[in-house]
Amino acid sequence: MSPTVTVLLDNRSRDPELASEHGLSLWIEADGVCLLFDTGQSDAFAGNARRLGVPLERADHIVISHGHYDHAGGLGSALDAAPQAVVHLHPEAMRTRFSIKDPRRPRSVGIPDSVRNVLEAHASRVRWTHGPTMLTPHLGLSGPIPRRTDFEDVGGPFFRDAEGRSPDDLVDDQALWIDGPSGLVAVLGCGHAGVVNTLLHVEQRTKTRRLNAVLGGLHLVAASERRLSITIDALRERRPSLLAPAHCTGETAMERLREAFPQAWRPVFSGARFDL
Repeated sequence: MSPTVTVLLDNRSRDPELASEHGLSLWIEADGVCLLFDTGQSDAFAGNARRLGVPLERADHIVISHGHYDHAGGLGSALDAAPQAVVHLHPEAMRTRFSIKDPRRPRSVGIPDSVRNVLEAHASRVRWTHGPTMLTPHLGLSGPIPRRTDFEDVGGPFFRDAEGRSPDDLVDDQALWIDGPSGLVAVLGCGHAGVVNTLLHVEQRTKTRRLNAVLGGLHLVAASERRLSITIDALRERRPSLLAPAHCTGETAMERLREAFPQAWRPVFSGARFDL
């Protein structure tokens, strides 16, 4: 069977029966396994899953792309809903972290304490992704992504301390990839490592540049014109059949990508489904 991705939660919803929030959660069926990729910031993804008929209890894996509240906040609900699933995340995802746009008002954006407590209680179900990890013969996690390009950054004023003295390089940022029948599928949570860095890393791991699809958050909301232009050029070289930017990509970047890839671009919203 070809891989499928169902959007359980995104910033947008076209159905009044489906919740939306600033966050991302995807249900992936590929290579014989069921997988939950990120959990949004609340249990809203679980309610949407029920309405969509998605069987969370069948999940084999739960992947947390990085340690921000809008990707791991619903993890407690996910662990309850999927009692057999193991959780994959990098140890750095557990650190305290802040977004500081105004030095007078630092905002905590890390994994909530309640979720940390749940993870400690379910320690036997946690698998730390120190490096690239194969979940099946054709589905893997990138682990930490080398930062090779000179035009990509983490995408915002992220710090490890409330005083803004220690920048957060978000080393825990990881992507999921599927080596499907039509080529590679790259799934990103926020893409804090940069979408081009991510693709370079996945291509190195899989020894192929045959790209079928890119889905997820690309965190281009604050990207410079230079970064947008080079990113679009890099994607053009790879000619994806599907480009589905979500969540934190940003309206300007969304429009630029839609214009650059009119045939491949697809909107993302709670309830969207992609057959790959």
